Amino acid sequence: MNIALGPSWLDPDHLINSFGLWGVLLIVFAESGLLIGFFLPGDSLLFTTGLLVAGGTLKTPLWLVTLLVVVAAIVGDQVGFLFGRKVGPSLFRRPDSRLFKQENIEKAHAFFEKHGPKSIVLARFVPIVRTFTPIIAGVSRMNYRTFVTYNIIGGTLWGGGVTLLGYWLGQIAFVHENIELILVAIVLVSVVPIAIEFLRARAKSKKEGPRPPADTPTPPVGTAGRGGRHRAR
Repeated sequence: MNIALGPSWLDPDHLINSFGLWGVLLIVFAESGLLIGFFLPGDSLLFTTGLLVAGGTLKTPLWLVTLLVVVAAIVGDQVGFLFGRKVGPSLFRRPDSRLFKQENIEKAHAFFEKHGPKSIVLARFVPIVRTFTPIIAGVSRMNYRTFVTYNIIGGTLWGGGVTLLGYWLGQIAFVHENIELILVAIVLVSVVPIAIEFLRARAKSKKEGPRPPADTPTPPVGTAGRGGRHRAR
């Protein structure tokens, strides 16, 4: 296959051909719980892995590939959760950099607050959010047993489900003939939730107007008025 979806380090086919199954597992692990993994192509990578197993390019048995992917996804979220517990609120005070943006933490936090424990499962299917949600769960001191339960469910549904979907569709002739088109569609579908959230946040910020600087103390009610009258006299 010759798939060109942008830079080579974002091209699933290139990544798999260069680093093999162990590279796939490392990327799944990083995207599931490391701050630096949010930009990695998790969905399209797993789908392509299933396609390559179906086509015989990857010689590893499907059951073993699926099992290892699920384990990598679960372990990645566990690491993210423990990192969040250790770092705590200081994560929200960390300055922006090329690989870290406060807005990603805020989105994941809002997602976690909205959906509660089930966000651990739902976030698996939302790019960027799936990287930061387990970290936010750790910051929020979510019950560990509850987190482990939802983590196993989410890791199995996402890691195993997307891989098996790629394998199943990889046996259909139309998919083989239009692999690049299918992968582009997967990437676009993955980005849709992020685009919607971005547009919502932008519309909300326009309605609310500019916020006052965080370091500017808010005067007690009535203080400004009394001070103004005193100076007038």
